Amino acid sequence: MKYFTTIIICLLFTSVNAQENYTVLIDEAYETMQKTENGENNAKALEMYEKAFVKYPDSVNVDGLYIASTLSAKLKKNDQAFNYLNDLEKLKTDEDGYPVWEYILGEFAETEYQNILTDKRWSTIKENALKEKQVFYKELKEKENEFYDVSKIDLSGIKNTKKLYKALKQFHPYKTKKDQNYSISFNINDSLKTSFFIHLPANYSPEKKYPVLFFLHGAVRHSNLNEYQLANWNLGNWNRFYTKYADQNEVILVFPSGNKEYNWMTSDKGFFMIPEMLKQIKNTINVDDNKVFVSGHSNGATGSFSYLMKHSTPFAGFYGFNTQPKVFTGGTFIENTKNRSFINFSTDQDYYYPPNANDDFTKLMSQINADYKEYRYNGFPHWFPEFDESEPAYVILFDDLMSRKRNPFPKTITWEFDDENYGNIDWISNIKLDTLNTKANWHKELNFKIDKWLSYDNNDSLVVQVVDKNAFDFPRKSGKIKAEYNQNVFRIETSCVASFDINISPEMVDLNKKVFIYINGILYFDDKITYDKTFMLQNFEATKDRQQVWIHRIKLKL
Repeated sequence: MKYFTTIIICLLFTSVNAQENYTVLIDEAYETMQKTENGENNAKALEMYEKAFVKYPDSVNVDGLYIASTLSAKLKKNDQAFNYLNDLEKLKTDEDGYPVWEYILGEFAETEYQNILTDKRWSTIKENALKEKQVFYKELKEKENEFYDVSKIDLSGIKNTKKLYKALKQFHPYKTKKDQNYSISFNINDSLKTSFFIHLPANYSPEKKYPVLFFLHGAVRHSNLNEYQLANWNLGNWNRFYTKYADQNEVILVFPSGNKEYNWMTSDKGFFMIPEMLKQIKNTINVDDNKVFVSGHSNGATGSFSYLMKHSTPFAGFYGFNTQPKVFTGGTFIENTKNRSFINFSTDQDYYYPPNANDDFTKLMSQINADYKEYRYNGFPHWFPEFDESEPAYVILFDDLMSRKRNPFPKTITWEFDDENYGNIDWISNIKLDTLNTKANWHKELNFKIDKWLSYDNNDSLVVQVVDKNAFDFPRKSGKIKAEYNQNVFRIETSCVASFDINISPEMVDLNKKVFIYINGILYFDDKITYDKTFMLQNFEATKDRQQVWIHRIKLKL
């Protein structure tokens, strides 16, 4: 037994060593190819690839075969190019699970293989790739259909409104799921799609409600919309600790895909995506409505902060790694943080947002009594999640996530906005602006100056730049509302607001008594509230929120 164990260990060591040596050789070959000008080093690079293939045949991978085939094509070695392409086809997927047909049908294929496009063998290669693509998307669609498979429940047939309210609270069409990971397509508009990847707990049960955490990726200006996503893209590498602690705590992870035009930070065109994805997920997965969270890194962290500022109603809390706490599509109204919470994990060597600005921002959060915390990690750059030393931050995040719940009916609300698309917060909705009016005395801009910013010089050294920046921009006039309720009495203060609605829940007021609404000290409403079936169904269809269920909407015009 000892002898066989020794043999196995030796074989494993030899295999790992071979893989490492193969990787070294093809990395050298790739560097040689990169140095080429007008193809002068292509022949040398191809020879280096060939030697690596011969010396380590068991280590040959998709990347190596692909580059060798393109080099052969450029050198007009057709037979050699097709030999590599045939070997490439047999592997089906690369090391990250990416389908090989993408290499043949991708946007750069006709450029890379332009010298062999007229060869009849290229038609065969392309035809096989198209068949593989059809099979891939067919299987993807079958999984997506299974993901969305639920029991049909007809809520419109319930005539008794009190019974309807109970049915909405107990809405449960959910079924078991065959898989743990799903890539789900998402329509941005009639002609454009992206996707989200969802990772379920290992023992997901439709009878249990689960927390949900959205992760928003960074670098949105340089990202592409992915019509599908793979587990390896999302669950490992920089996201490995999200996966580790989500699995330990049975938290559902969701990874949306955005780009420069449709994202959560630089453009309002894509800002609808996360709430809409959440609604679609709630249609088919048993989500705890009071435990939905948003996190992200870099541009994704700024996106998380932007949802806190502009659309926080469906969420319980927000997190960001290396955040720039600013709204890029309008004003940054930081008192909106008082409706929820934010935890920022920052570093002292971050070019994206400097430590001195984080210090001033934290002071401002403290002054307004916001539920805000910053954890500073010294000695790390912007790409902090890449490091193993970032793991304690994820422990903090998931400890907070597991202990935190949204209050769907908060007693007090503060909300400021400059875009009527975002005039909604919990039980106040559809707020309309009146920016021609004079601001109330309590309606003031909160801001601070940033005088230092970190950046990399030509030697890739981090240096301090002297700047003169406002932390926030205010490109448009805003409206603001402060509201509270207690014992059937609502007291609202407004500034530059023309109208708004108050949504009512039986958990907020005693329906046997009158409701009184005072706006800026004047009585605007004095009546009992009844159930409104049409409104109940419409609102539930729009949100699929089983905790924040409204039975009536009071429209108020100033």
